[in-house]
Amino acid sequence: MKLSEVKANLKSLEKIAFQLPNGELVPSHFHVTEVGKVTKNFIDCGGTVRNEEVVNFQLWNEQDYDHRLHPEKLVNIIELSENVLGIPDLEVEVEYQGDTIGKYGLDFDGTNFLLTSKLTDCLAKDKCGIPEKKEKVKLASIQASGNSCAPNSGCC
Repeated sequence: MKLSEVKANLKSLEKIAFQLPNGELVPSHFHVTEVGKVTKNFIDCGGTVRNEEVVNFQLWNEQDYDHRLHPEKLVNIIELSENVLGIPDLEVEVEYQGDTIGKYGLDFDGTNFLLTSKLTDCLAKDKCGIPEKKEKVKLASIQASGNSCAPNSGCC
C-alpha cells in the first residue's frame, strides 16, 4: 500500500486499528513512534546492485492506556514527515514488536489496516541455478484428451 492510500483511508476512519496476519489486533493503545524513509542499497547473490526505498511506520505498545492515536493525528505526523524528510509516495512497511521486530507489508480491508506477511526471496535465481517451481497439478483435474486411455477401456 502506498503512503497516499494510507492517508486517504485514514481520512475515512474514526479510529485506527492494525490487524496482525494471525487475525489478532494490535492493542488499541499503540503509538506510531516513527515515520521515515528507509533506503536499502545492496548487491544480490547474482552480483546485481539494487536500491529499494520504503516508508516505514514503527508501531509500539506501552502501558499507556489513556492515549489513543486518532486518524487525524497520524495524518498530521505523516504529512510532517513528508515535508521535513522529503518522503515521496512510496510503499509502506510496518515494524511491530513480537518476539523480535517483525516487518510487514500493509493492506486495508475497509475497517482495519492489515499487517501482511513478507517473505525472503532469491533475486537472482537465473544466476544461482535455482530451477523454477513447477506448478502442481492434480491428475484427477486433467481432462482426458483423444490420446488418453479411460479406466477399464482395455488400452493399457
